[in-house]
This record gives sequence, C-alpha cells and structure tokens, in this order.
Amino acid sequence: MNYAIRCTNLYKRYPGRPPVDAVRGLDLEVEAGQCFGLLGPNGAGKTTTIEIIEGLVPATSGEVEVLGMHWGSDDAEIKERLGTSLQETRLGERLTVRETLTLFRSFYRNGLEPDDAIRQVSLEEKANARVGKLSGGQKQRLAVATSLIGDPELLLLDEPTTGLDPQSRRQLWDIIRDFRQRGRTVLLTTHYMDEAERLCDRVAIVDHGKVIALGTPSELIARLGGDHVIEFAATNGVGTPALDVDMLQDLPAVRSVRREADNVCLSVTEPHIALPALLQRLKERQLDLAMLTTRHASLEDVFVNLTGRHLRDGNGTG
Repeated sequence: MNYAIRCTNLYKRYPGRPPVDAVRGLDLEVEAGQCFGLLGPNGAGKTTTIEIIEGLVPATSGEVEVLGMHWGSDDAEIKERLGTSLQETRLGERLTVRETLTLFRSFYRNGLEPDDAIRQVSLEEKANARVGKLSGGQKQRLAVATSLIGDPELLLLDEPTTGLDPQSRRQLWDIIRDFRQRGRTVLLTTHYMDEAERLCDRVAIVDHGKVIALGTPSELIARLGGDHVIEFAATNGVGTPALDVDMLQDLPAVRSVRREADNVCLSVTEPHIALPALLQRLKERQLDLAMLTTRHASLEDVFVNLTGRHLRDGNGTG
C-alpha cells in the first residue's frame, strides 16, 4: 500500500500547569490519491496533528512519515512536494494576486506558472487586483492557490471553507476535487459534515487527541444501524415532559435512541415502519407531537452518537 501520510502513536504535550495533551497516541494512515478528512470538535487535536504533519510543530513522541520521508532528515524534499493552507493566511495586501503568486512560486525549484494557478482557482478577473481589495472568498481561493503553486503531491488544508458563503465554499470544493482527480492526495480538516461527505474518500473522527472512528462516510453512517433519523419532541398539553427514552427502544425498525435537549433522535432502518409505531406509543402515553422531522443519517449523527457532543462543541483551537 502506498501511503502519503503515516502517523504512529503520535503524542503532543504542551507544557503548563497542568500540561496540555493535545494529541494522545494518534494513529493515522492516508493512502496516496485519496481525499482524507479529519473531523472533530474544537480542541480535539485536529489542527495540532496537521501542524505536526506540516513540520510546523514537533511531536513530543511518535513517528510521522510524509510521502515516505521524515522531518529532520528530508525537510527540503518534503517542502518541495507539500502544499499547505492554514486556518488563517495573511498575505501582503498591497501586492496584486499575480505578484503574490510570483513571490510564492520563487520558493520552489519546480511548480506552476502564476497564471496557471490563477486559472485553477478562477481568479483570472482579479489577477491584477490588490489582495486588500479581494472579498473573503477570493482571499481564501488565493490562499489555496499559494499552496498549489509548487505543484504539490500532497495538499494539507486546515478548515479551508470556514466563514465562507455557500458559493465560495462550492468553488473551493471544485478546486479540491480537481486536485484529487489528478491523482494527488488531500488531507482536509473541517467542521462541515456535508463537506466531508461530498469530498472525502475516508474520514477519521478525532476526539480528545485520538482517532475514535475511521472509515468511508457511508461505512461510519452504516455503523449507526440505521440510514435515517427521526427527530421529535412530545408534549403532554402543559409542557415538554421528561420523556423516558427507554420506552422507545423496542419500537420496530429503531436501532438506537438518544436525547438532544428537549428532543429525541431515533436511528431507524425503515421510517415508514418506525413512524406509525412511534405515534402509537406516544398516544398510549397520552403525549402529542410538538415537532417532528425525518432525514438521512449523517456524519454529524455519527459523532454525536460516539461522543454525546456536536462537532462544533468544545473549546480550544486544535
């Protein structure tokens, strides 16, 4: 198997009182030619992991292999074959788009012509515009262009679409897809589960510095035991009662039950069987529906099922 990235028993501890363990024995393998997603809440260790892979932060212990090479002995060669886009990229606002990419191109022995990189991120009309005059989405596309200018084999993107409008997000999705379709490898961190489901061949869910689930998006969703989610709230006419979720466990086609605030979520295999049974059970308990939705199960459901938290919960930046 040809791996673009391999992390073995990776640890990162930051000194302090008490010390902070951002990464705790993380194992990761990313096959060449894949788009691989690292998912998890703030503080899970995603950014620290990607910074170690980028060579920006040394690991406390463990082994990191990038394109078959190691930081500390193959630094110059790794940098020539690696493209990175950080969570926040600050570029010189007085330079034009073309001048910015000409500057970044000078850092590499080989790479793209600046105008080729501009075309890849659809900024032709802004080639002579100053960076300070670009919109947020245009600046983000330019940041990705700076990571593409060296024509890398491996692209590391840390939350590249955070804060972008829907159109700008989809433009960046197209850039990532095009890179992936040319046989290159992408490691992507994101908070957006629709993004991961659309772009990633495989994903790893990270929590508290460890990989807690690994597989294709469809495999992880299948592990819930149901392809659909029924979310509802019930009332007894006075208010929302403290519903005993145990009374729902034996409903037909229901595979798991979890509470979310005042709502209840059921993972089900066949909604047309589970819904009538749910309504009958609520009627027997003299409860009425206050809210009801049905949808396909998602990676968000996988994460909540595993950790009891949503992907945007948590503190910290890792």
